[in-house]
Amino acid sequence: MARMTMIEAVRDAMDVSMGQDPSVVVFGEDVGYFGGVFRATQGLQEKYGRDRCFDAPISESGIVGAAIGMAANGLRPCVEIQFADYMYPAYDQITQEAARIRYRSNGDFTCPITIRMPTGGGIFGGQTHSQSPEALFTHVSGLKVVIPSNPYDAKGLLISAIEDPDPVIFMEPKRLYNGPFDGHHDRPVTPWSKHDAGEVPAGRYAIPLGKAAKVREGSGLTLLTYGTMVHVALAAAAETGVDAEILDLRTLLPLDLDAIVESVNKTGRCVILHEATLTSGFGGELAALVAQHCFYRLEAPIRRVAGWDTPYPHAQEWAYFPGPARVGQAMLETMEG
Repeated sequence: MARMTMIEAVRDAMDVSMGQDPSVVVFGEDVGYFGGVFRATQGLQEKYGRDRCFDAPISESGIVGAAIGMAANGLRPCVEIQFADYMYPAYDQITQEAARIRYRSNGDFTCPITIRMPTGGGIFGGQTHSQSPEALFTHVSGLKVVIPSNPYDAKGLLISAIEDPDPVIFMEPKRLYNGPFDGHHDRPVTPWSKHDAGEVPAGRYAIPLGKAAKVREGSGLTLLTYGTMVHVALAAAAETGVDAEILDLRTLLPLDLDAIVESVNKTGRCVILHEATLTSGFGGELAALVAQHCFYRLEAPIRRVAGWDTPYPHAQEWAYFPGPARVGQAMLETMEG
């Protein structure tokens, strides 16, 4: 079985989808001839032509608006927002148009668009290239929100997203593009070619949206996370010796609540981890759900580990990034509680 980076897996998913369905089109800023700023679309224009993979003007609202019109007329656009930080001009189109079409048309129209966007920090991108705005989308009824943590999941989830009849926000942790990252910035990165999750089957396969993955079995506590933080959580568990059960949520909307409840009821303790800022982050929703459904089984307070409530700093990036030390401390405190 071939091993791929996450970039290659994302590209392969679009390639497979475009090959199987002529209604799938790919476009965005520098997506065509240049192959994308991260090269995620490299070679697609050469293979499928300029009518199906092409460059768009520097206008995020225009990109998403055009995709909505295409979807209403039978196409399946997969568009790229160059960085998640740039999606704000398109937020009105995403939330007021794409997310509402099925509801406002009483099901006469759907909006099968996929909006890809690199997300998160860890690459010294500073405050305007490092944001994690997933909570802004999970608040919007009508959207689906996906965040993979490895190449295998990235390909299978992106194929499912492209085939879905409703709009999907597909957020790609750019710190994971070339290899898993455990939060130790001063150590060499293991490439995906040496990681089991770098094995990606050829051809089409789909991972259902709304299904979490148990990446570590444990009985001491449950750690809920997604994206880059999956690898940080694994490192923290290994370094502290805490017998943590780690769930990679993979999809925030729809959410695999059954997997969460089953795990927390088993362990009686819960730590929630994400890179986005703490206040009004998605971890708050997770904490509320755990408290509602698992209250009588909890043996300690729910703890959240997240980014600080400040713009993502450039010079102090690793003080902001929730690393294994912070996560490990929360795990130990939860076990003592």
